[in-house]
This record gives sequence, structure tokens and C-alpha cells, in this order.
Amino acid sequence: MPHDTPLISTIVGGIVLAFIFGAFAHRLRMPPLVGYLIAGVLVGPHTPGYVADQSLAPELAEIGVILLMFGVGLHFSLKDLLSVRGIAVPGAIVQIAFATLLGWGLGAFMGWSTGGSLVFGLALSVASTVVLLKALQERRLVETERGRIAVGWLIVEDLAMVLALVLIPAAASIGGEGHAPVEPLSAALSSLFGLDLGIGGMIAMTLVKVALFVVLMLVFGRKLIPWTMHRIAHTGSRELFRLGVLAIALGVAFGAAKLFGVSLALGAFFAGMVLAESELSHRAAQESLPLRDAFAVLFFVSVGMLFDPNILIDKPLPILATIFIIVIGKSVAAFLIVLAFKKPLGTALTISASLGQIGEFSFILAALGVELGLLPEEGRDLILAGAIISIILNPLLFFLCDRMRPLLDGAKREDVVADPPPAADAIAVQEEMLPEDDEVHPTALSGHAILVGYGRVGSIVGQNLKSSATPFLVIEDSDKRIGELKAQGIETLSGNAVMRETLDLANLSGARSIAIAIPNAFEACRIAEQARSVNPSILIVARAHSDAEVDELKQYGADTVIMGEREIALGMVDRLAQVHHESVPYEDGHGPDTIMPTDDPPPERE
Repeated sequence: MPHDTPLISTIVGGIVLAFIFGAFAHRLRMPPLVGYLIAGVLVGPHTPGYVADQSLAPELAEIGVILLMFGVGLHFSLKDLLSVRGIAVPGAIVQIAFATLLGWGLGAFMGWSTGGSLVFGLALSVASTVVLLKALQERRLVETERGRIAVGWLIVEDLAMVLALVLIPAAASIGGEGHAPVEPLSAALSSLFGLDLGIGGMIAMTLVKVALFVVLMLVFGRKLIPWTMHRIAHTGSRELFRLGVLAIALGVAFGAAKLFGVSLALGAFFAGMVLAESELSHRAAQESLPLRDAFAVLFFVSVGMLFDPNILIDKPLPILATIFIIVIGKSVAAFLIVLAFKKPLGTALTISASLGQIGEFSFILAALGVELGLLPEEGRDLILAGAIISIILNPLLFFLCDRMRPLLDGAKREDVVADPPPAADAIAVQEEMLPEDDEVHPTALSGHAILVGYGRVGSIVGQNLKSSATPFLVIEDSDKRIGELKAQGIETLSGNAVMRETLDLANLSGARSIAIAIPNAFEACRIAEQARSVNPSILIVARAHSDAEVDELKQYGADTVIMGEREIALGMVDRLAQVHHESVPYEDGHGPDTIMPTDDPPPERE
């Protein structure tokens, strides 16, 4: 049996080098994805040494996109999507039109055809699914209002690109600028009934197919997919459940692409969204997480493989112009559009930073444009270079937006104070000067407790702290939970406790204790390490799912680590002893002031 197969060598080469260079990037305090991109360049055809299979790598990367969008759908309900349609739909359309216009202008300046310039502009207008979602997930923003707007904006962009992929071949064949097949359903109707639908008919057919897919998912998928997963869960086989999750994610995505012409990413998103209405959605997200992360890494490796470093020397000015359109032009347009809808400044900055890059749809459009003879190969190279550099610059863009926000917010408040309004408008001015809903401010507490996470475990801890009149605050990133906490009069900081800035706002140096109630051991270790370095005398209590996690958390500074499974076992032993050895009467511990050993399902075992 041959061992040097293209599939195995591509997966092994990509993942091993991505791990090595990702670790180096992390060591240098850079995003790991920079290391993934460098790994892709090294296994690409433009550098000496091993060359991975260029046809297999993009397909493997597409699996990562499917699983990533499926995971987002699991945390993104239909209600969330509809709640942001008022800004996501018009905002995405205006931003796409503006970026396309800039790209068309650059293409026309370089002497390309009208069709090629429009394809170039469209490729620069759409953000990368993987990059945007990873940026939001790292900052724990997916479930916030900013995250929902960004994801909704992304879905509208995907729908627009699905339409563009149908219209570009049609326009090329009609305009005579290229050679292309027409839309399959339109071609079938034309051959059967002798109808020439033209470009208007092709648009109508595309919209009908997309609408049919959405209706099928919302009417039948909402019942069939959760029912299927419940039946699988009742078998008691974790292996079958994990396989069922992957089968639904990949199967729906592939079927949507083949039968309805919908993108794989969009099909997977709707599959996750209908499953999100089931109570099994949390477990499904955990089961798909390892493969999702692994294949997402292969996406960045596949992008790096396409990059030819020589273009940085051959075409420096066009590359700078392309990057300006992607990073500056799109971001400024998105920023102004969000502000025009009277959204908070923090939301505008987050959306603008999220969209300041391009990715997978850009590569598809570039390949299609070259194949149809519309876009010159130089345009494809510029798109690839712009994608690589904008992805590398995207974390820096987020950093700059975070630094600009206090300055812009301060200037905004000074303008309000400098121009005193009439007495009738006093209330409106006071509302204008209040902090934005998503803004965080330092706490005034001292000698208090800090509670990280307010899920099933954190909520019990929080209620006990409240009932015992212990001063405390909660660090949480879910808008829904933050709203509930504020309604109860509990002080809350919106953000990720892994970020040092968030811990500083919680007055970590002046706190007496910190309870880390989140289930993610990696983040918990980071929080414990920072807490111990800032406040050596603070009491650190954390949770774990295994003995290995207990040891790791203690190594990073935790004083007490509670393992849910052990506490459950001790509770069961205690109850059995009361029955078999006639101990004291058993109390179920459901009193309002009792902390029960409740825990979320562990990531890998129950």
C-alpha cells in the first residue's frame, strides 16, 4: 500500500507546519493565523521544497468553512437574524456597491475590460467567513448585538455572491466578453420549451431556488433535523451522535449547493440555525468543534499556497491600492453606514474592523473571472495578495479600532456639551451622553468577588453571593445574560475575561476572590495565570472536567478546583450511605442559598 498519497501528505504537511509556525507566531504575540498563512506559502508551488496538492487543499478548507458556519448557525437563531435585517440588508448592499465601484475604478485605470473590473471589484467587496467568525469568537462577540449584526451582514454578502456567481457567466456570454455556460435551470427550460429567459430570467430562477431552499429549511428542516438528532441521542451512542452532527452539517451544505445553487457555507449555516432550536444544540456544537478547528486551519494553509511572494516586488503600487480598498475603503464605508443607522460607536468600529479583509468568495470569483476570460491573471494575483495581507492586518485593525473608540467617543461627548440644547431637548441630550449599551467602565468595588461566566454553574454561585450580601460583579459576554443580570441589579462587565483590559476594569488588584465558572479549561488557565500575577493574595476558585484539568489549573495559580464529576459522585455516595447505613435524613439541597454540584456536559466525555 503506498503511503505517499496526495490526500494524506497534504493534510499532514499542512497541519504539522501550521502547528509549528502558529506556535512561533503565538510566541511572538502575533495571531496564530499568521503562522498558518506562512505554512501555506511554504508548501505552495512558489517556494522550494515540498509542494502540497493544490486541488485537494481548497476542498479540505471548504469542509472547515462548512463546519464553522454550521457552528455559528447553532448559536444564531432565526429571531437573531431577523432582528438585524433592518441594518444588515441595506448596509451590506451599500457597502458591496461602494467597494465594487472602487475596485472597478482601479481595474479601469489599469486598462482592464469592464467585465473584468467589475469582477475584481466584487471580489474585493466580500469578507472572509472564516476570518470574520474567528475574530468574533476570539473576542466572544458572536452572541452580542455587534456580533449578530456582523454575522447578518456576512449572510447578506454570501447571498449577494451566490447571485453574482450565476450572473457573471450569463453576463459574459451575453456581453461577448467571455465564454460561459448559462444557468442550468434556465438552459433546461430553454431547451424544453424554447424559451429564452435572458439575464432577467436567470436572476429570477436564482432567487426562486434560494427562496425554495430557505422555505424548505424553515418549514420542514426545523422539524426533521431536530427530530433526527433526538432519535440519535436516544440510542445512547456518542459515536453515532457525533456522526449524525457531521452528516447533517455536510449533507445539507452539499445538497443545498447541488440542488439549489446555494453556497456550501450558507447551506451549513441554515442547517445549524434550525438545529439551534433543539436543546441538543450545545452538545452538537461541542461534538463538531475539534474537526471545525482543524479544517479551519487548513483553510488558511490553502490561502497561503496560492500566494506568490514575487508579486510584492513586481506590482507594489497596485497591491497598495488593492489593500487600501479592502482595509480602508470597505472599513470606512461600513463605519459610516452603521453610524447612519444610529448604532453605537462601538458597534460601528467592530463592524468596520470585521469587514476589513477578503477571503474564500473572493478566490472563487477570481478563479471564475479568469476561467471566463474576463479577469486577467494579474487581477487574480492582486486579489490573492490583498487577501493574504488583509488577513494578516485584520488583528491590527481590531486593535486600532479598540484604541480609537475612547478618543472618538470623547470627541462625540464634547460636541454634545459644547452646544447646549434647548430645555425641551434636555432629556434627549442626557440620553446622548449616557454610555453606550455595549460599553464597559471600571468598577468602584473593592474587597469584592469576581465571577467569570453566568451559565448554569455561575448563576448558582452568583445567587448565593447575592443572598449572602457579598459584594461581587460578573464578567459575561452574552447580551441576553447581561440584560438579565442588569435587571436583577447585579453589576456586570461585558467582555472576555481572558483579555487583560477586562480584568483591569473589574479591579482585579483590589478583589479578594475570583470564581472562574466557564467550562473552557484553556481560557480558565489564562485567567487564573493573569489573576495570580496581578494579585498574588487573591483566592482563585475554578472548575474542571478531568484530573488533568485540575492539575493544570492549579499549576497556573488556582487555589481550589472543583471537578463536577467528582462532586456528583460524592453526592451519590452520600445518598446511598444515608439509605443503606441509616444516616441522617437526606435533603435535596434545592434551597435558595445552597450551591449544588451542577456542571455542564464535558467537552469529550459525559
